[in-house]
Amino acid sequence: MKVVARRKEGLAQEVEFEGGREIVVDEPVAVGGADSGPSPTQLLAASLAGCTAITLELYADRKDWDLSGLEVEVDFASEGSAPSAFEVVLRLPDGFDDEQRERLLAIAGKCPVHKVLATAASIAVSDRVETI
Repeated sequence: MKVVARRKEGLAQEVEFEGGREIVVDEPVAVGGADSGPSPTQLLAASLAGCTAITLELYADRKDWDLSGLEVEVDFASEGSAPSAFEVVLRLPDGFDDEQRERLLAIAGKCPVHKVLATAASIAVSDRVETI
């Protein structure tokens, strides 16, 4: 999967995803942006929240458990501009016993985004000169 960011204006970036989806990523005014979209760190937290919720839904579907009303909240602490810690809070619907709740907490930690953040995936940076 390829994602491409292109400067829109100021710090704002138009991010294009394979399949034609686009979003704008920007920084808050306090750090020089125009606040025209979520910041990259907000998107990272959103990715963790969304991935956790999807992982739980897939697991619950296999168990025939109803997770209607599930909410996944992610809060993060920052050192400078980089997130230094994430807190994931699950708001599970009523009706689950302690064993089921413990299992869902364990499954939440198995989402792919959680795994990447917990293990610090390798990142290679290179440049490519292309004529546009």
